[in-house]
Amino acid sequence: MSFFDLGFAFLFVPIVVLIFIIVPKKVKPLVLLLASYILFFIASKFLIIFLLLSTLSIFIAGKKLNKIDELKTKALEKKDIDKKEIKEKFKKKKRRIVLLVILFNIIFLFIFKYLKFFTININSLLDIFKIDYNFTIIKLVAPIGISYYTLKAISYVVDVYNGKIEADNNFVRLALYLSFFPQILEGPISKYDEVADNIYNATKVTYHNFCFGYQRILFGFFKKLIIVDRLNILVKQVFNNYTSFNGLSIFIGIVSYTMLLYMEFSGTMDVVIGTGEIFGITIPENFRQPFFSKNITDFWSRWHISLGHFFKDYVFYPVSLSKPLKKITTSLRKKFSVRTSSLVAGGIALFCVWFLNGLWHGAGYTYLFFGMYHFLLIFMGNIFEPIIQSICTRLKISRTSKKYYSLQIIKTSILVFIGEMFFRADSVSQGFSMLGRMFTRLFVLSKNEFYRFGLDFYDVILIIVGLLIVLFIGILKEKNISVREEIAKKHVVVRWLIYYLLILSIIILGAYGNSYAPVDPIYADF
Repeated sequence: MSFFDLGFAFLFVPIVVLIFIIVPKKVKPLVLLLASYILFFIASKFLIIFLLLSTLSIFIAGKKLNKIDELKTKALEKKDIDKKEIKEKFKKKKRRIVLLVILFNIIFLFIFKYLKFFTININSLLDIFKIDYNFTIIKLVAPIGISYYTLKAISYVVDVYNGKIEADNNFVRLALYLSFFPQILEGPISKYDEVADNIYNATKVTYHNFCFGYQRILFGFFKKLIIVDRLNILVKQVFNNYTSFNGLSIFIGIVSYTMLLYMEFSGTMDVVIGTGEIFGITIPENFRQPFFSKNITDFWSRWHISLGHFFKDYVFYPVSLSKPLKKITTSLRKKFSVRTSSLVAGGIALFCVWFLNGLWHGAGYTYLFFGMYHFLLIFMGNIFEPIIQSICTRLKISRTSKKYYSLQIIKTSILVFIGEMFFRADSVSQGFSMLGRMFTRLFVLSKNEFYRFGLDFYDVILIIVGLLIVLFIGILKEKNISVREEIAKKHVVVRWLIYYLLILSIIILGAYGNSYAPVDPIYADF
């Protein structure tokens, strides 16, 4: 299933909007929940039971945590008691519930997403030790969005445990938070306090929201149909036949894949956010012009923002503040500088983040390598930052100048391209082979080499023009200029002329037909 199916944007969404407008206010949340479950059922059939189990588990856990807090309050009202001991006793009870619910949800994620990978590797180990036994490899189809709704479920129970939010006694609101149909396939992984009330309290569809929502949806279609499905031809040719391409062609291939990945994922987010906007629901942005980043840390604060926030809040900080790591930090400070001890402690937490980040993307060594690659880049960047700052000071190089910033953008982009090459490669060894060929083979692009990409001149022009339009809009956004707001200020004739040009460009210039291979939702597989 894809949000770029015409049936979703121009049949399913309008039907939901129409019903949403007609029904009474009290019924509107149920309409959105029913639409979410219908879409989930269409894509995953009876696997919807696992979404319901996840929802039920965090609902029950929330009520249990509330009950424990009530009992703790009553216990603390008694006289002649050790309050510290009482608090610790109830905290342990709450912790057990949270860990049980997290484990319950993680088990399903493991079974559907990682069981095959681990079974294959266990069988390989048994072969190495010459043990005559192999576990049966079970092939399972995962429910759509399981990686996304599982992380949302975990964030909810942890936030309730930490007292950041109150447990929700309204099952419909909690179920909507976990399953709201625009977000179910590829996120973003929003927190409960960011969207739950917003979704549940959506009451009307205004003309402004309807127009703005469909503007955003159409821009997503523009990215997908004009750019992504054309780039896919080139990317498949290069990655599937990299041994027959020269260095420049491989570089073009990995840049194209990075652009494809960004356009597909950000285009999906355009559809997701635009669909929410139709109903007056604000869904958090998941991208913020990532290719204007000055370093890898900056890049990951702009790319898949919601996933980065999840790992920061629920992995990095808990690991950093854990008792074992505090003991390590204290011990290191006795022998080394504060900076060194902080780097080690931060490095351990950072390692956990990027190991899990790689694993979250998929059960494969290329994904784990992808995670470790970014861990090393960020960790080494933290180590060398004072040295770079010192060199720039001595050489009187302004780190805020446009030239320096431009060089940083180029450097960061190249590092990102290399990382995404390993991400897309069939194996880590293929990634290294492509990297080697890129630097050792002829770095020219002949006419014959160009035609082997599988694209004609017309396709290339459309890709370049499409990318330039997205780049131009990105530059304006970076300057805090909203293109949509600027268009809205124009005369109605000019405004609707722009809208019709966008629609016609998608209809006429979209990559349709047997010669194109539409890209399936990439991040839906993660």
